[in-house]
Amino acid sequence: MLRTYQRLAVAFVLALVALALCAPLASAVGSDWDADGIRNGLDNCAKQYNPDQTDLDGDGNGDVCDSDRDGDGQLDAVDPCPDDALDGCVAPPPPDTTPPETTITAGPAEGSTITQADVSFSFSSSEANSTFSCQLDGSGFSPCTSPKTYDSLANGSHTFYVTATDAAGNTDATPARRTWTVNATTQSDPVFVGAGDIASCASSGDEATANLLDGIPGTVYTLGDNVYDSGTDAEFANCYNPSWGRHKARTKPSVGNHEYRTAGASGYYKYFGNAASPTEPGCTVNCKGYYSYDLGAWHIIALNSMCENVGGCGATSPMVTWLKGALATNPSSCTLAYWHHPVFSSGSTHGNDPKMIPSWDALYAAGADVVLSGHDHDYERFAPQTSSGVGDPARGIREFVVGTGGRSHYAFGTIRANSEVRNSDTYGVLKLALHASSYEWQFVPEAGKTFSDSGSGSCH
Repeated sequence: MLRTYQRLAVAFVLALVALALCAPLASAVGSDWDADGIRNGLDNCAKQYNPDQTDLDGDGNGDVCDSDRDGDGQLDAVDPCPDDALDGCVAPPPPDTTPPETTITAGPAEGSTITQADVSFSFSSSEANSTFSCQLDGSGFSPCTSPKTYDSLANGSHTFYVTATDAAGNTDATPARRTWTVNATTQSDPVFVGAGDIASCASSGDEATANLLDGIPGTVYTLGDNVYDSGTDAEFANCYNPSWGRHKARTKPSVGNHEYRTAGASGYYKYFGNAASPTEPGCTVNCKGYYSYDLGAWHIIALNSMCENVGGCGATSPMVTWLKGALATNPSSCTLAYWHHPVFSSGSTHGNDPKMIPSWDALYAAGADVVLSGHDHDYERFAPQTSSGVGDPARGIREFVVGTGGRSHYAFGTIRANSEVRNSDTYGVLKLALHASSYEWQFVPEAGKTFSDSGSGSCH
């Protein structure tokens, strides 16, 4: 009997021990520690809320508590694609720490000597959306845009620096530089240089001819069709200004037919300002566009060969009436006039244009010497002649067609009487040295071309 009681006591003690050991386990399995609605025993991440029980790599650990949830052996903290076992995603790019390269694209050549006190530099960056800072002769860097112009420099050596800063803030630590010498000695005989049919964003010819102007001092003229295709504000800003625009301060322009594709040639008159029609200060549309001035011993006249837009082209038109008065009140032994449409041309695209004959006749009657025109995209020199094309070495006017500013080339057709020299494959500028009673001319070709033309003549 005693043994029976002893056995019962032992069994009771063992039961109490088992109950003590198993009760917490049963409680843990049956409870829901993270309150996500899933009992701990069934929850693949029992202590972090995850009612969806997602397990990307199927390893039995819920993604919210799995340190390698795609199971590719890379811990999530360093895995560029923590949800892609094949690592097929694109990691974010590293920060940009590479500075841009700065390049000077136009301006006086390194080590060169120029004879003008005004210079202009164009430059670019290897990275889009860069900004620039410029410095001249150690004066300190300051923000600038291309082109950068400096006026009235002293004779002697000068150094220009420019550096680019990209959109990420990286600055080129090795600025581009040019060193050159100014030797702008006073010249008693002025230089007159230019061309027509000039700039286009679709052509690099205007950059080639602007580079020629960089090394030629004096007054710059334009013979119309300054920028293609329509002489808009945007075309002047984006296509003309980066090339010939760096010589704007010394330019005496004339207007062409392409400028009038914009109503009233407003783009032209706004861009050049008072220089385009100095008798009408502040005029920006439908301006007269004809004016005169003195250059050394010469009287220079710029006319508007789109005269149909300013009262007509005939002998009694406002422009020709003004011309006769300008010639009468400015007597000079030497006179030069320029406009866009040539009275004489052997070009196959346009050829002779008679609408400026009344102006030619007024000039002839006053003893004028030289007429410059463009319109046909070529170079042609004529012997002195009358408005009817009759050679007249004693009193005739010598005409140059200089449509070689850079837009394109036109071929020749019927060769007109008195045509002496022609070229249709070379961009360039016509440079005239205006002496007290004579003149010299030189056609200066673009780099890489050999055609040229030079000579001299006496004033009437």
